[in-house]
Amino acid sequence: MADPSVTLFGPLDTLLAPYIEWALLAMILLNFLSRRVAHSAHRRRADDGADAISWHPFHAFTSWGLVLLSFYFLTLHAHAGMVLSALVLGTFVADFFEVEARKVEVREGLDLEMPKGATVAATLTFLYIGYLSLFFVIEPYWSQVI
Repeated sequence: MADPSVTLFGPLDTLLAPYIEWALLAMILLNFLSRRVAHSAHRRRADDGADAISWHPFHAFTSWGLVLLSFYFLTLHAHAGMVLSALVLGTFVADFFEVEARKVEVREGLDLEMPKGATVAATLTFLYIGYLSLFFVIEPYWSQVI
């Protein structure tokens, strides 16, 4: 935890900082759900052409939410925040290219595939967020080893 006497965002640090790991965990789980919802919407819109496929609003909300929360986490914990921000930005960029790949599939008349690259990136992000938020589960065993 960061030094409580030093706050960058004042009241926001007081309200959100103790729960930031849980907020990140909830947002990445919502991101997996939104990923599924967006893919279903892309399948429905595929008949309308490539221009009908775009970022789903729910998925855009969870993706941008992850980016903003990871940047906020960076202000609280420099090392873990940098690692997390890199993972989240990698997931965000992969999502961007996956939407473009769906458009190409529609233009070529191919079946739409699940966004594999972005899903792998989101899974790696989930594993790291899970480690950060659920470390208390393995902490007694970890303390015995280290």
